[in-house]
Amino acid sequence: MSDLSLTLRKTIPAPVETVFNAWLDAKMLSKFMMPGKDMTVPRAESDGREGGRFMVVMAAGENEIPHAGTYLEVTPHERIVFTWESPHSVDGSTVTLNFKPAGPSATDLTLTHVKFASEEARTNHQGGWAGILEKLAEVAG
Repeated sequence: MSDLSLTLRKTIPAPVETVFNAWLDAKMLSKFMMPGKDMTVPRAESDGREGGRFMVVMAAGENEIPHAGTYLEVTPHERIVFTWESPHSVDGSTVTLNFKPAGPSATDLTLTHVKFASEEARTNHQGGWAGILEKLAEVAG
C-alpha cells in the first residue's frame, strides 16, 4: 500500500514567513501539532535545517504518541520535506509542505503525505493532518 497518499490544502491567515517558520520551531510545533481537540504536545524539539531532526510527542490524556522525522529539504518560505516516523507510519513515509502567498497576510499551504500501511491509516492521517492545519490557522493568525 506504499503508493497511498493524501493531499490537503488550507489557507492560513498569516504571512508565508510566519507559517513556514512555525514548522521549524519547537515552541510553535507544541502549539499546533494536535490532531484532535483534546490533545496536547507535552514535548517538542526541532533542529530546523536540512538533515536536522524533529520530535513531537502528542498526548491524549495519559496516552503519549511520539512522532519524529528528519528534514530532507528546507527551501525558505517555499517548501519543507520531512520524513514521518510514528508507531502508525511505514518506512519511507514523507510529508511535503508547499507555501504560497495568498495576499499580503495569508498563506496557501499544501500538505502531501505519502506512504501508508493501509487505506485506514491514510484516512486516520487525513483527519489528523486536517486537525493540525486547523490548529495552525488558529495559532499563527
